[in-house]
Amino acid sequence: MYFIDEAKIYLKAGDGGNGIASFRREKYIELGGPNGGNGGDGGSIILKVAPNINTLVDFRYKQHFKAPKGQNGQGSDKTGKSGEDLIIYVPQGTQVLSEDRKYILYDFDHPEQQEIILKGGGGGLGNSNFKSSRNRAPRKFTAGKIGNEMWIWLNLKLLSNIGLLGMPNAGKSTFLSRVTSAKPKIADYPFTTLKPQLGVVYYEHNEFTIADIPGLIEDASLGHGLGIKFLKHLERCEILLHIIDITSDDIINNYEIIRKELKNYGKLIDKMELILLSKIDMLDDKQILKKKKELEEHTHKNVMLYSGINNTGIVDMKRNLFNTLQSFKSENN
Repeated sequence: MYFIDEAKIYLKAGDGGNGIASFRREKYIELGGPNGGNGGDGGSIILKVAPNINTLVDFRYKQHFKAPKGQNGQGSDKTGKSGEDLIIYVPQGTQVLSEDRKYILYDFDHPEQQEIILKGGGGGLGNSNFKSSRNRAPRKFTAGKIGNEMWIWLNLKLLSNIGLLGMPNAGKSTFLSRVTSAKPKIADYPFTTLKPQLGVVYYEHNEFTIADIPGLIEDASLGHGLGIKFLKHLERCEILLHIIDITSDDIINNYEIIRKELKNYGKLIDKMELILLSKIDMLDDKQILKKKKELEEHTHKNVMLYSGINNTGIVDMKRNLFNTLQSFKSENN
């Protein structure tokens, strides 16, 4: 399945049905009064969160959405049937932007949230509405109102508890596959991950989510590499997990490259950060401890260790992530 996180679509609410001019015509009643019915309302456009989708790929194949019109009124004071509302399903985390992308119109960040984006046009009035003591046989009626229309942008930002950061081939995808049931593509070359991945971690009858984005390179904030396009998916994460390949020649430089890009991006630098050294199976204990100490002294943060080959540190990692999330939520509440 393609991962699509942006889409431009056209919306048109249904037009209201017309009212009509009609008069009562029955046997033995010579001068029946007006009985023209009103037109039905046009259908509205509604956006609603669907729990089972996490991409905007459906909008790749369909960009125009039009709600049904209301039916015209009928004689005998019968009101036309209203057009059915058109419900469009979007993933949780979708933002609705104006056509020029300057304004956020709606933010679908809650499960089952739904909003009326465009209200259908009102139905017209039949001639029975214009009857008065001075005009008992009005022929006046009104047309239904035209439904509003607009172009909008849909912008998806994944909702997850923890977001993974790191250089290409740092081991993020392997980590995601070990702690969740996600099945990302894994290979020993840069930019294996070409789209965001989302996984669920189960820990002692609790669960939380992790998002992985393509690896960042130096000057990613200027458009280099693949990761900059997907950094927005980390904006809603509560905690960032920075994964660094312990076999790198300069782990301090790798760390600072990512931090520089976060600072330049502007919206992630202040998020809580955890640090993980991956691929520890490639070094001996002395080398591991040396690099761990070097990074801790530089960052003034505790550094965790992990291996995706022999699953070293997986249990401790899940516990640390869960406990950190609980503390984070308690502090923010």
